[in-house]
Amino acid sequence: MSHNPGFLKVVEEARGRVRECTVADVKARLDRAERFHFVDVREDDEYTQEHAAGAIHLGKGVIERDIETVLPNKQEPIVLYCGGGYRSVLAADSIRLMGYTNVISMDGGIKAWRAAGYPIEKGRRP
Repeated sequence: MSHNPGFLKVVEEARGRVRECTVADVKARLDRAERFHFVDVREDDEYTQEHAAGAIHLGKGVIERDIETVLPNKQEPIVLYCGGGYRSVLAADSIRLMGYTNVISMDGGIKAWRAAGYPIEKGRRP
């Protein structure tokens, strides 16, 4: 997908304020059974089609509205991901401004996760 220059500029500015990690970093944390919230910020239909195993869904369009209800502890670790690592950076920056102190964006998103052969689930989680 080709992104517009204005969007890329906003993402690059947010990247300067947000921590990022690789899909291998996240997989290693999952393998160690580390406690953190793994959040897919893509659209509802994208999440339903496929998502990283164990991820919950809080779409970028509603994350600011709903995160304090779903994840009220602002100090708990959160890893966000999207399709390729752009929307998750923006979402991480946004919730950082809301007081969330331990937020990371997974670079490469679901595309990198899938390419690495990591577990994928389909459908909505109960």
